[in-house]
Amino acid sequence: MKPIVVYGASWCPDCHRTKRFLDGHKIPYEWHDIDEDDQALRIVQEIQDGGRTIPTVVIDDGLGPLFEPTDEELASRLGLLVHTKKTRYDLAIIGGGPAGIAASIYGAREGVDTVLIEASSFGGNASVTERVDNYPGFPDGVAGGDLIDRFVAQAKRYEIEMLAATKVVSVQADAPYHRLTLSNGDTLEAAAVLVATGSSYRRLNVDGENELLGKSVHYCATCDGPFYRGSKELMVIGGGNSALEESMFLNAFTEHIRIVQLEDHLTASPILVEKVLNSSKYDVHLSSEVVEFEGSEKLSAVKVKNLKTGEINVYHPEGVFVFIGLTPNTAIFDGLLTMDEGGFIVTDRCLSTNIEGIFAAGDVRSGSTKQLASASGEAVAALLQIRNYLARRN
Repeated sequence: MKPIVVYGASWCPDCHRTKRFLDGHKIPYEWHDIDEDDQALRIVQEIQDGGRTIPTVVIDDGLGPLFEPTDEELASRLGLLVHTKKTRYDLAIIGGGPAGIAASIYGAREGVDTVLIEASSFGGNASVTERVDNYPGFPDGVAGGDLIDRFVAQAKRYEIEMLAATKVVSVQADAPYHRLTLSNGDTLEAAAVLVATGSSYRRLNVDGENELLGKSVHYCATCDGPFYRGSKELMVIGGGNSALEESMFLNAFTEHIRIVQLEDHLTASPILVEKVLNSSKYDVHLSSEVVEFEGSEKLSAVKVKNLKTGEINVYHPEGVFVFIGLTPNTAIFDGLLTMDEGGFIVTDRCLSTNIEGIFAAGDVRSGSTKQLASASGEAVAALLQIRNYLARRN
């Protein structure tokens, strides 16, 4: 692998995205924070004739540095597969999380000619989960990234065609083949399509959130928690399992955690709730909501409203982590597939959508349990239905 150096800063969201992409593909690199390393800043300014655009990515391949590269640009420079080998497949799987990878493995075993297309790096939300304790076969739990490594290794064993850093930008439903247009300009046809695009973290949509996103407001404790090592206070927004699990991970980096929950009780499992309420490191604010983040380049204050009294209090955490649920990644299917009020794709008991030959599984599906194990199981069930569908076509 070509030596890679990434110059950036802790407040830079594109820097975090670039690091997550490289980490997700297990690509080693050197990281230099230009705010903490004067020499790194000088190097960036020399490269850019006085500029300081970050992230600046230097790859020892003779092609020059990259400035604010997209995932597609990084994938191309690093030799990752970003173009399809063919133009027609039995099955196109959209989404390379646990559901998509599981389906691709079963597809290969069933002799289904499959292409797996992932917009970023394989693994989805699971790849940045600190620890998974409820996946069968791991009595002591397993790091999310390690589990996804096993998924990917098994898929590669079957020589499945896997495209990373490639978005599906449109789907045209047609017979006998559906047509997919990709962000790299490729167009392919597939007799069947499995939508396994998963979901993304829900936003608060309050003043200051966009400006501080990736600087002081985060949605992934595993990705960004270590930046706050030695901090006095962090804030976690949400009261479900994810919020409390991630707050316990953040414990290692801060002296105090303030939890803000919209409802009048914590909705996480009783075991997690008990751990939080019995710890002196936590303050829990129920029936409360964040109404504003203050600061531009760095968070200076968070305004929290008590919904029962109307009182607004101001707190000064060094970072905020938001865990208030998920939004399905279904934008490209608007007007094509039937969805519920939350935007999740509606399927029948065979996991088929309203369009013949298009199926859905995992977190993106209406009624799914949003659990890693069930997403994998659903995907396998969908693949077997797809196998039967393809057999009927022939």
